[in-house]
Amino acid sequence: MRAEAAVVAESDGRGGTRLAVLRGESPLLLRRTGRPGGGGVTVHLVGGAAGPLRGDELRLDVVVGPGARLEMLSVAASLALPGQPAPPSRLTVTASVAAGGTLRWLPEPLIAAAGCDHDVVTRVDVAEGGTLLWRDDLVCGRHREASGAVRADTLIRYAGVALYRHELAVGPGAPGWDGAAVLGGGRAIGTVVAAGPQLPGPPVVGADAASMRLAGPGLLATAVGEDIRQVKAALDPWCGAALAPLALV
Repeated sequence: MRAEAAVVAESDGRGGTRLAVLRGESPLLLRRTGRPGGGGVTVHLVGGAAGPLRGDELRLDVVVGPGARLEMLSVAASLALPGQPAPPSRLTVTASVAAGGTLRWLPEPLIAAAGCDHDVVTRVDVAEGGTLLWRDDLVCGRHREASGAVRADTLIRYAGVALYRHELAVGPGAPGWDGAAVLGGGRAIGTVVAAGPQLPGPPVVGADAASMRLAGPGLLATAVGEDIRQVKAALDPWCGAALAPLALV
């Protein structure tokens, strides 16, 4: 299956945001949600089919213009599934945020079901003066299930300079992924990157969660847990603090 989806958010010239483009194909169906009015808009990603399955090629492009504010959510977790012998499934996500624009990317977790083979490629460009809150959560297998194979490659640039670059591989074909050097026996991991002129605080602390400043106007918070509940317990409060100065009013 091949599918593409796109969102373009622009300022409406009256202090609000309008969606110039909202287009999707199953399984990447997009729906505007929330109450009308206010300064920003919320869009939910709705899974219109099972998967991704091996061989699927999916792409989502997000553009936030000057003065626009966009929040991207999903109605449920994404489940990467096995399928007939085929190349790995792939989801490519690109996003750009102009100066004065705000993007909050807060989808539900990706679950790597046993037998899946899935790549996630993320490329985000934020102009100087833009604001970003980007979260990715990964669960390694369903309940009492071995993890499938997932490879995540993320690059976030701010003002044309790399702010955050990370690659993570779990499951078969990724030696040591569940060892002390990677997840340390954890079954879920979450990462949040905040970038822009207003940064949240205080930092995340704990045995399995930490935060650090990035070499630029950015912060990174990450957490590992036996399940997604532990990750959410660590990162959700931090995200709440990060959202305060970005509130869509």
